[in-house]
Amino acid sequence: RYDGLIVDLWGVIHDGREVYPGVFDCLDRLRRGGRQVVLLSNAPRTATRVMAALGGMGIGSDHVDGLVTSGDVTLMALRRRGDAWHAALGHCFLHLGPARDWGLLQGTGHREVGGLEEADFILLSGLYDDESETAEDYRELLLEALRRGLPMICANPDLNVMRGPRLVPCAGSLAAAYEELGGQVRYHGKPHLSAYDLAVERLGGLARSRILVVGDSLRTDIAGAAGAGIDALFVSGGLHADEFRPAP
Repeated sequence: RYDGLIVDLWGVIHDGREVYPGVFDCLDRLRRGGRQVVLLSNAPRTATRVMAALGGMGIGSDHVDGLVTSGDVTLMALRRRGDAWHAALGHCFLHLGPARDWGLLQGTGHREVGGLEEADFILLSGLYDDESETAEDYRELLLEALRRGLPMICANPDLNVMRGPRLVPCAGSLAAAYEELGGQVRYHGKPHLSAYDLAVERLGGLARSRILVVGDSLRTDIAGAAGAGIDALFVSGGLHADEFRPAP
């Protein structure tokens, strides 16, 4: 029934550390069957950087036809500034996120600053240390940002993600905390329509009735597919594995 697939990464292709059993065989069979496969990830980095990391797991351009990341969608939004909210942003930003995400806006005319007092907006890609921190650790910083009226761009709407057997917090949990305090936030990535529009574009503009989304998050993958008018296949063994584990 489908000519193209839009496939999530974390929880579907890999667990943050290694590729799940059977993934390479599945991707190979899809490609041999003439199906296009585009990966869609809420990674707040460019597709080039994420593909390099996937290469370390053995996944390359011979397995998939493309990759779209929430980092790509964020870059597109800040370059185009196609609505009044984005157009009103300044060009100086404070980046909240781990070292692996640094440099997203490099070469775009934006300037990274070291403190809230210099910033026009906050670029949020995650927690500085998602192994030990939670959103509560950022409460004072968020309150100060709110006092200064700083808007926030969230480059990863995920609340949590699986890393091996552990659930770790993502940027979306921190953005949600800022919204609860009264802060202004704009999200780029799944489940928002712009991410799916870009993925469909990478599939050569296939009719949405001929595309299948595969994901493990009801909040992002499955809800996003529904909002984009695309069928979805839910993987119950990823992010929601505890909820779907058979009762003892």
